[in-house]
Amino acid sequence: MDMFVANFSWAFGAISWLLSWPLTELQGMLQWLPWSVTLVAFTLVGFAAAGCRLAIFTAASLFYMVATGYWQESMNTLALVGVAAPLAAGVGFGMGVLGYRSGVARRVLIVCLDLMQTVPAFSYLVPLLLLFGFGPVVGLIASAIYACPPMVRNVMHGLASVPSALVESGEMSGATRWQSFWWVRVPAALPQIMVGVNQTIMATLSMVIIASVIGGFNDIGWEVLSTMRKAQFGQSLMSGMVIALMAMILDRISAGFASHVRSTVNTPTVSRSNALAASALLLLALFAASMLFPAMRQWPSEWRVYPAAQINDFLSYTVSRYGWVFAEIKQIVNFCILLPLKIGWLRLFDATGYTISPVNQAAYWVAVLCAMLLASFAWKGRGAVLVALVAAACFFGLTNIPWPVLFMVVGVAAWQAGGVGTAGFSLAGMSFILMTGLWGPAMLSLYLCAAAVALSFVVGGALGALAASNDRFSAFIRPVNDTLQTIPQFVYLIPVIFLFQVGDFSALIAIVAFSIVPMIRYTEHGIRSIDHEISEAAIGMGCSTLQKRFQIDLPIASPAIMLGLNQTIMYALSMLVIAALVGTRDLGQSVYIALTNADTGAALTTGFSIAIIGMVADRIIQAWAKKRQRQLGLQEIRSA
Repeated sequence: MDMFVANFSWAFGAISWLLSWPLTELQGMLQWLPWSVTLVAFTLVGFAAAGCRLAIFTAASLFYMVATGYWQESMNTLALVGVAAPLAAGVGFGMGVLGYRSGVARRVLIVCLDLMQTVPAFSYLVPLLLLFGFGPVVGLIASAIYACPPMVRNVMHGLASVPSALVESGEMSGATRWQSFWWVRVPAALPQIMVGVNQTIMATLSMVIIASVIGGFNDIGWEVLSTMRKAQFGQSLMSGMVIALMAMILDRISAGFASHVRSTVNTPTVSRSNALAASALLLLALFAASMLFPAMRQWPSEWRVYPAAQINDFLSYTVSRYGWVFAEIKQIVNFCILLPLKIGWLRLFDATGYTISPVNQAAYWVAVLCAMLLASFAWKGRGAVLVALVAAACFFGLTNIPWPVLFMVVGVAAWQAGGVGTAGFSLAGMSFILMTGLWGPAMLSLYLCAAAVALSFVVGGALGALAASNDRFSAFIRPVNDTLQTIPQFVYLIPVIFLFQVGDFSALIAIVAFSIVPMIRYTEHGIRSIDHEISEAAIGMGCSTLQKRFQIDLPIASPAIMLGLNQTIMYALSMLVIAALVGTRDLGQSVYIALTNADTGAALTTGFSIAIIGMVADRIIQAWAKKRQRQLGLQEIRSA
């Protein structure tokens, strides 16, 4: 890396200088425009995207930024997103087209995308700092790298999904290859491409706090980070709300325009032109009015609404009055779930001065044997193996399991799910972690992710099943899921830190809150997608509600549920580095140490280790889901 920087730093310096121009210009324009003009402009865009409700929400959210005094920081963040998102979308579109046209490029891109989406952003901040230096442009580039993969995947999927009959129709009409691509394929794939744009914008915004770590930018991400470091809960919450509101605005606007693209009904050109002209006149009138009334240009400081002190007082009162409740919850979960999973019952009782007698140990394993027999009867052999693994992990602890045993377990599971190729990839990835000396931190990461994923699987699966059977609950939980998915990762730490302090339990809560949404969504989608004829046949055969749910619905929906589990694991791993801020000692903490020491090798090696855990889990679960889908004959049922 040192040699590379010495020889090519001039080229990256030129790129940094080139990207600084649009960022500086957009930032200057957003700071120069009166807040009233910007607020109304975004409100009109929201109305055009999704109607009155989004327009009202947009206006209220932007007014919150104005009234709380975060307007300048918000506009700086918007400038960074306004440059990084188009950059990521443009590069992603080009890479997606390349992957669509070339099978070799597609295979290479899929591996690169897996790495980009699973390697923590903090891991590649070190080489970016060495190549581009310290400043806002580095945060911009880091955001663009992180946000590029969704665009690539959606472009490749969209172009490949265009019906061949439509393309043949264009060719028969005399279209050249260039015309067929731009006039037939791209318009037909535009709805899927717009989904990629939406996800790219959201990924860019989720990086604003991480970008502020290296950007030195007076944006809202830096405000959240600095107030968290000072343990100012009220200030952290208020500034974090700005990021959440901005994410919701951009998400709903981009999703609204994506739905417009899917619609076959177009607004007449005349009415659209009239709407644009009226909007332009309104904005000009507001700009002129802001020259006459200074409050419409810059919100007076004496009008600022900033209840951070009151929030801090309320928190202090809550903690002093009910702190014992949070402490008891934390202690119960630590003692009953986290510590047994981490170090095992044997070491846990030794540490507390108690000794598990041989009789008690024998009773434990007899109970495990009974559970294995019951699981074997209910779910055949795989259920018994799962019970045995969980019992062994709780008794000995995940961090104390010998590496050959874990190699054997993962290798057998990968071989059964996807064959020799999946098993070979899994063992090679685990060998990389073992030989780089990161096995210990990797096991700590595995233990924390296992606890979070298990909790998300149980709770999220139950909520998803309830939403699938109850339309009212589904309508209630849908906006909750949308909100959880649009809140940037750092914001989850704000309430957790101040209620439960630092430690593994706080990290567990933050990871579960971030990763539970895919489990809820995929479970509901899988159950709702079941053919009605199957449900009616089960009812006609006399199945009770519970029998239908556990013997019909869940087995048939298991491929979709397992894909939800796959996404939950990916979300949990991506949250590991963020959770390291609250006191964990796993691979996430190793990434932070490498970032502090500017150690490129350690940062990338640790990041690759996290990526390997995610990719191994992804390959095994996806292979199992496809195998299960073939066994259930779901393709034939749905096509029929």
